[in-house]
Amino acid sequence: VQLQASGGGLVQAGRSLRLSCAASGSIPSINFMGWFRQAPGKQRELVALINNGGSTNYADSVKGRFAVSRDNAKNTVYLLMNSLKAEDTAVYYCRLITAFQAYWGQGTQVTVSS
Repeated sequence: VQLQASGGGLVQAGRSLRLSCAASGSIPSINFMGWFRQAPGKQRELVALINNGGSTNYADSVKGRFAVSRDNAKNTVYLLMNSLKAEDTAVYYCRLITAFQAYWGQGTQVTVSS
């Protein structure tokens, strides 16, 4: 299984950015997909997860600003980030969790300028 993330970049505070992550390979239909992030000097933390049924889970710090969604037919997960803040600056990692194994994608840098 491989995860290919895209969509990071430099954005001004208050603006929006959308991340995408496509999974390829043999993927069980029952799974969670989502995003974690790691800021310099900090531990990697959960941002948002969504399961194949559409149930979501968000970090408190992004609730109301970020929206995670997925296209099951494409094995792709999206993260729409609105009202971005400087503290959202981090490397964002895609995550796929199945009953048997969990996978990380390569990170994509998101930098929010204040």
